[in-house]
Amino acid sequence: MADIAAVFHWPLSDLEPLSLSELMNWRALAIDRFRAMQPREAD
Repeated sequence: MADIAAVFHWPLSDLEPLSLSELMNWRALAIDRFRAMQPREAD
């Protein structure tokens, strides 16, 4: 839940109703979004 809340700025009240599978899906999306926001390293 913390990963989702940190990336998407959603309050706990929006996350509590979600099922475990929904949370896992949103967590994967949050990780993808976080990685996309990080600067790329120079080669």
